[in-house]
Amino acid sequence: MDSLAVTCESRPGVPEALTVTQLARVIRDTVRANPILSRILVRGEVSNLQRAPSGHVFFTLKDATAQISCTLFREDAEMLGFDLEDGMDVVVSGDVDVFPRRGSVQLLIKAATPAGVGAFWAAYQKTRKKLAAEGLFDAARKRPLPSFPRKIGVVTSEVGAVVHDIVTILRRRYPIAHIVIAPALVQGPEAPASLRRALAFVADRVDVVIVARGGGSLEDLWCFNDEGLARAVAASRAPVVSAIGHETDVTIVDFVADVRAATPSAAAELVSPDATELMARINGAGRSLVGEIHEALRGARGRATALRERLSPRGLQRGVEANRALLERSFAALSAVAPREVTRQRERLDALGRRLDVLSPLATLQRGYAIAEREDGHVVAHAADVGSGDALAVRFQDGRIRVHVNQEQEDHDRRIEL
Repeated sequence: MDSLAVTCESRPGVPEALTVTQLARVIRDTVRANPILSRILVRGEVSNLQRAPSGHVFFTLKDATAQISCTLFREDAEMLGFDLEDGMDVVVSGDVDVFPRRGSVQLLIKAATPAGVGAFWAAYQKTRKKLAAEGLFDAARKRPLPSFPRKIGVVTSEVGAVVHDIVTILRRRYPIAHIVIAPALVQGPEAPASLRRALAFVADRVDVVIVARGGGSLEDLWCFNDEGLARAVAASRAPVVSAIGHETDVTIVDFVADVRAATPSAAAELVSPDATELMARINGAGRSLVGEIHEALRGARGRATALRERLSPRGLQRGVEANRALLERSFAALSAVAPREVTRQRERLDALGRRLDVLSPLATLQRGYAIAEREDGHVVAHAADVGSGDALAVRFQDGRIRVHVNQEQEDHDRRIEL
């Protein structure tokens, strides 16, 4: 950047004034020229970590009494071999530099190695594993959000942009809903208890609850990792939407909540249907219903007209004439078919009769044979079946005669007396 020329009247014994840019450059050149600040090793805890779409990583390195901003460019980040996370205790290697545009000092990280886990991170992991083992993070216990909530609860700070953004979006998208705001502390040691009280107050009065806070460092968001608050969210009667920090900020409450939103504004959109869209859908459904009613009326009117026409004298006459014509056609068809069918059936009966005559006992009688029968009509088939003195009837082709059996002859040579 070109230096800015400042014209001023020089006075004896008074040095010429520097521009801000000149001063910033002097500081930057001094820092860069100091070998102590080049490839320096620094140990601290990672906080407020943010990943840019470009791949660069920005975070704060801190200890108990101080902090410094750090930048890790994409090329160096890809060479780390592990993912930086909030709360990690690391040793970094880099160069101290000054950014004149913002007048800030930063540490340009070239390499980093884990040096341990910070107290915040250790507590976070302990609580997360404990609640996960109890099933509080399971998807099966997550409840769906109501499609048309009548009352929407908001648990957040009563001041700031978060509550304003949520209320603005809810009133724009779904003005018929009643908004219940439960103010609570969202930062500091007293925040977990304040959040639990606010959630208990609102959960029984609404259909869905938004628990929200703006972005911040790990310490700022630490109250949302409180185990007691996480259990209160899990036990809430109304479904809970968490909207805490930025999309990259993840807390225990996010795991337990029924739905997690990337931002407070996104949470407001999740719990509220769009009134404009609903109105368009209702109007469309109304137009469709009116069209279907008109179509049904046209169909009913057409059927009524047809029925009236059929029941009129002229319609009845046409019906009678049509039925008469049908009967005449049917009669003509039957008249043509009936003689042929009668002849066919007669021929069939004649053939059956001839077959029966061949098998009939009467045909045997006509050839000169006779049939012996008992008085009850049963045919005598064997001589052994007849005893002396039995009365029989002998059937000829032209009649019957009664006879008695005389057994004075030898066996099987019996005399019959007429």
